[in-house]
Amino acid sequence: MSDSLVVCEVDPELKEQLRKFRFRKETNNAAIIMKVDKDRQMVVLEEEFQNISPEELRLELPERQPRFVVYSYKYVHADGRVSYPLCFIFSSPVGCKPEQQMMYAGSKNRLVQTAELTKVFEIRTTEDLTEAWLQEKLSFFR
Repeated sequence: MSDSLVVCEVDPELKEQLRKFRFRKETNNAAIIMKVDKDRQMVVLEEEFQNISPEELRLELPERQPRFVVYSYKYVHADGRVSYPLCFIFSSPVGCKPEQQMMYAGSKNRLVQTAELTKVFEIRTTEDLTEAWLQEKLSFFR
């Protein structure tokens, strides 16, 4: 069973982009969308966005294909403090090909470790990605 699970490597260029993204100084919402390049068996950058709301980000995600997203979000806490958490969002829509699903699922942990992220969430439909959903998920972190 374990030999059939494909774990994709992370593209070295993507690793560098994730490192830069992690230490960015801007205070707007930003996202990196990543996909699996099936032929190279590698997680690669699909697109990077600046100043993008969760609702706008949702429109950029394919409805029938998985994607990985690292999202820098301006989060205002209940006590007024502002933080900029980096969130890893695995978009794994119902109805995508099982083979594709396996490649993404098998590669998720390696990508999360590479990007050194702790706020890891999953959505099963792009409709789930809203500001209210993200704020609810982040409220569990202090």
